[in-house]
Amino acid sequence: MVGSRSGASLRASRTQLESALEHRIVVGDCVAEMSKLPAGSVDLVFADPPYNLQLKGDLKRPDDSHVDAVTDDWDKFSSFAAYDDFTRAWLLAARRAMKPSATLWVIGSYHNIFRVGAIMQDLGFWVLNDIVWRKSNPMPNFRGRRFTNAHETMIWAARDEKAKGYTFNYEALKAANDDVQARSDWLIPLCTGDERLKGDDGKKVHPTQKPEGLLARVLLSSSKPGDLVIDPFNGTGTTGAVAKRLGRSYIGFERDRQYAKAAEARIAAIEPLPEATLAPFMTARSAPRVAFAELVERGLISPGTKLVDAKKRHGALVRADGAIMFGDKVGSIHRMGAMAQGAAACNGWTFWHVETNKGLRLIDELRAEIRSEMGSV
Repeated sequence: MVGSRSGASLRASRTQLESALEHRIVVGDCVAEMSKLPAGSVDLVFADPPYNLQLKGDLKRPDDSHVDAVTDDWDKFSSFAAYDDFTRAWLLAARRAMKPSATLWVIGSYHNIFRVGAIMQDLGFWVLNDIVWRKSNPMPNFRGRRFTNAHETMIWAARDEKAKGYTFNYEALKAANDDVQARSDWLIPLCTGDERLKGDDGKKVHPTQKPEGLLARVLLSSSKPGDLVIDPFNGTGTTGAVAKRLGRSYIGFERDRQYAKAAEARIAAIEPLPEATLAPFMTARSAPRVAFAELVERGLISPGTKLVDAKKRHGALVRADGAIMFGDKVGSIHRMGAMAQGAAACNGWTFWHVETNKGLRLIDELRAEIRSEMGSV
């Protein structure tokens, strides 16, 4: 299995999208409606299925007051077998719609996530990670008979074991995390305050609305601008709202017309972020190749210019052909940089500088100017 750690290349990742993004909600059964999507058309699936909480009656606090729990009919199944059949059906429908490089996220609690995970593996999905969403403000366990349920689990999986090229924006995540690898435990608060959708009666529209911060991290980690994201269980449209804000297309599926109506209004009010803030993170590996000779050809560095290291201990002469001369030796910026240091290897782009009236400037900065032009063509 091969994943793309850096996303698309600069040429492929321009945020000037060729076609208008779509954002729509389909009212109906997700299995039937997903079967109408073209096979292999979806880039990312995020699913927040019913948890099958198996509640037998109202939950109450020790003082006998009512706990606002999930008691809706959509979370009720006659048996574990019925829930498993339902899970298998929607997973198969989603898998058919996924591109070979697409990935799937499923979120759940201890009530259902282990059953869902086993079925995913039985169907051929390849688990990449399980993510623990640790809630900074969980609902307490009122009767004190169990540990407080302070987390939910997300499974991130590729379409199959041989999947290639799935998106994982590793470098961007690391850069945003103070240059430390992003971990599989995410501390994010529950959806509260103004973000929580409420009806005219002041009550929350949906009992399990997910925080936008959670969905933003999912989409930013495993999709690119212009990708098609679907959510088989749209609910109040958190996935769709975040997808629109982040420049992704979105299709949500929802059986409940009240939820769908609230979600449509919510998504319609979202303003996408400026394209410049959504451009995929460019790494040395994904950036187009620029040879040192191009700097000479474009006049950014003139033949005869002296290159120096950061402390000006070593100097090399730029030749007209793009090679450099260090003493009586001629070679690439990398080989001459290694020779200057007596090292086995050297990244010449980050070793050599040119002198300007404002001080030393890395030749890598000049290469970045060319790459910027290539990305805007």
